[in-house]
Amino acid sequence: MRFITSHLSPITLRRMAAFKANRRAQVSLWLFGALFIASLFAELIANDKPIVMQYDGQWYVPLLVDYPETEFGGFLPTRTDYLDPFIQQQISDNGWAIWPIIPFSYQTLDMQMTQPSPAPPDSRHWLGTDDQGRDVLARVIYGFRLSVAFALVLTAGSLVIGVFAGGVQGYFGGKVDLIGQRVTEIWSGLPVLFLLIILASFVQPGFWWLLSIMLLFSWLGLVDIVRAEFLRARNLEYVRAAKAMGLPSRLIMWRHVLPNAMVATLTFIPFIFTGAIGTLTALDFLGFGLPPGAPSLGELAAQGKNNLHAPWLGITAFMTLAVMLSLLVFIGEGLRDAFDPRHVKQRPNSIQQTSVQKTSAQETSHV
Repeated sequence: MRFITSHLSPITLRRMAAFKANRRAQVSLWLFGALFIASLFAELIANDKPIVMQYDGQWYVPLLVDYPETEFGGFLPTRTDYLDPFIQQQISDNGWAIWPIIPFSYQTLDMQMTQPSPAPPDSRHWLGTDDQGRDVLARVIYGFRLSVAFALVLTAGSLVIGVFAGGVQGYFGGKVDLIGQRVTEIWSGLPVLFLLIILASFVQPGFWWLLSIMLLFSWLGLVDIVRAEFLRARNLEYVRAAKAMGLPSRLIMWRHVLPNAMVATLTFIPFIFTGAIGTLTALDFLGFGLPPGAPSLGELAAQGKNNLHAPWLGITAFMTLAVMLSLLVFIGEGLRDAFDPRHVKQRPNSIQQTSVQKTSAQETSHV
């Protein structure tokens, strides 16, 4: 760790120190990172198949391979239902199996329920079941992963398009900036939600379909920020010197102007991320999002609205979204303070405080 920090610039060290000084942002980053990493292994946490098993002296990995029912004493050459009492008894009599903590996947229908769906929480379903008999906790885990993955891809795509469009307008200015501004104004005036609803009547909504449509509009929020930074930086002395030396415009934009523009841009990433999750949840809630059966937090919230006699559905959806979005907002606030050269936390050590102030002054002069 010391080797890594020793090769970082004073500006980066100051930003890291400012972020660490924000205790709420640091804890939120660790919690959100732990939750997301855990959700990446959702198949090992919530699944209706054993992770690994031994039957009649042979090893099986049902999590990776679909075995026919006849392999375990069944009568049909179909995919094995490991929740079937007969199959479970066969495995118990002739071997053993290691099950996930939650023996249900996001689309598993529990056929062994003794009460109608939606069922309240119990020892079998820790957060109850939805109106189709599916485990709510399993759907929350898979839905969290899907929402974060969707937001990650959408944020990355928005960052690339928004920085490129804003950078070209701000650096070249003139007619390029004028035309780009008019196109951006017209494009931002289009009703995104109505377009999604209209297109949903023609095609079956899906992950990549929704991502493509939302990506057409999600980059607009970054254009003005990047454009303003490029407009300011293009008249600075070091940019003029690079032009006088004959350096191509693309290299000047990439090496000299973009790093300063990204300082303001990066602080908006968590908020774009939060907006992507909120938009996806809203579309799923209205029925214009992911296809039916997908592990969607918005669909869970819709079930809570339609089943007021099952309050655990609405409470689970609300708490999941509240915790997720709150953590992202706290992380965004920490990044905003860390990248702001005027925001310097008071340190108890006078030497550290002096170092932070010096690096803050260096950053201000560099920007």
